[in-house]
Amino acid sequence: MNAVLERIEELGIVPVVKIESARHAVPLVRALQRGGLPVAEFTFRTAAAQDAIKAVCDAHPEVLVGAGTVLNPEQADKAVTAGARFIVSPGLNPRTVAWCVEHDVPVVPGVATATDIEAAMGHGLSVLKFFPSEALGGLAMLRALSAPLGGVRFVPTGGVKPENLVEYLAFDKVLAVGGSWLTKADVIAAEDFDRIAALTREALALMLGFSIGGVALRTGAQLPEAVASMLPIGGARKGKDAGVITVRTHNARRAAAFLERQGLAVDRSGLDETPARIALQEAVGDFRVEFAASG
Repeated sequence: MNAVLERIEELGIVPVVKIESARHAVPLVRALQRGGLPVAEFTFRTAAAQDAIKAVCDAHPEVLVGAGTVLNPEQADKAVTAGARFIVSPGLNPRTVAWCVEHDVPVVPGVATATDIEAAMGHGLSVLKFFPSEALGGLAMLRALSAPLGGVRFVPTGGVKPENLVEYLAFDKVLAVGGSWLTKADVIAAEDFDRIAALTREALALMLGFSIGGVALRTGAQLPEAVASMLPIGGARKGKDAGVITVRTHNARRAAAFLERQGLAVDRSGLDETPARIALQEAVGDFRVEFAASG
């Protein structure tokens, strides 16, 4: 899979932005970064989209910027020239797809039926936008379509919100979700970027679902047997850590990517285990901290 699409999968959520003024683009993206999501899809529903993409790419090249509501090759060309690294469209336009394939630009066209999906597969695409997701039947429809068309993964968009976010992302055929609830036009217009950062943090908290799964102390504590028998005591092992804190998460791979974005070193060697596991490479308060997928 393309590296850009792999990064979208690890990010999990793609904020869809309809922006009226390009001057709001950089502070908006900074708010998303503060909240933990260095990604944005600026839609070509407004005339400000191209300038917004360029402003963000110039100021923050580390942010993954895409263009949405791209309806033709001409718009795709404008978006990529401005710095967009992926293209999203509401439907499957063969001309737009062909342009993106020719120019080696990841494209995620919208599909709504099995016929659409088969047509996209004919272009060699394996990641598609399911749009408008909730209006089409949501996750139930997505599961039904995925059964006979197993080689494709989806980015559901349209009606995705905090109430159904975790359920969508739990389906293994969902690469990521797209949504505008993080970047509503009235909030952007009011320049309430702290609100956007807070909403982003809340969305990531839902997506990752961190919770304490257990604490195992090491046997060097010299506890009486009567006390030790009632506690989660682990066996002795080399090292200075006092024990292990296990944190449950909905998705270990997305958790690893999130932790690394916060500057933490992560041991990813357990990602292929069942359940998938990761660990912080440095102890926290003398405890080794491990994260295990709960699903």
